[in-house]
Amino acid sequence: MSFEAFVLDLLSSVPHWLATMIIGAMPVFELRGAIPIALGIYDMHPVAAYVFAVTGNMLPVIPLLLFLDPVSTYLRRYSLFDIFFSWLFGRTHRNHSERFEKYGTFALTLFVAIPLPVTGAWTGCAAAFVFGIKFRNALIAIFAGVLIAGLVVSTVTLTGISLIDLII
Repeated sequence: MSFEAFVLDLLSSVPHWLATMIIGAMPVFELRGAIPIALGIYDMHPVAAYVFAVTGNMLPVIPLLLFLDPVSTYLRRYSLFDIFFSWLFGRTHRNHSERFEKYGTFALTLFVAIPLPVTGAWTGCAAAFVFGIKFRNALIAIFAGVLIAGLVVSTVTLTGISLIDLII
């Protein structure tokens, strides 16, 4: 059984609106997974799918922005977590520092808005932490990015266009 099938099976007894929010809040799926599932499997109205997926995707953002620093500082006392956080924050800084230095919080919005793997609200919170973006600015930028990503994913899902076709 695939991970996706496992998650859907696990959420089978949950109302579809709540399942959409839960999937939207998950770091692997976020709204890139929640919207297609809500539209294709749950047969949800597009506006409802969008609202529940965006809401779910935003649920972990405030706790992540508030607690990423103290939690990572605490966990870094243990070598395994220190290695992980050094890798994560170093990779984020190496791959995105030029854009963040040039465009600031606008870069964070664009980064979250692109509905591809390793982008989204969860990684946006890590990027905001790494680049020292203030809570209020990060929250607004991530929310704007999630709204845009939700529109892109909804449009792509409803029209049947693949993201790869849009990129190429």
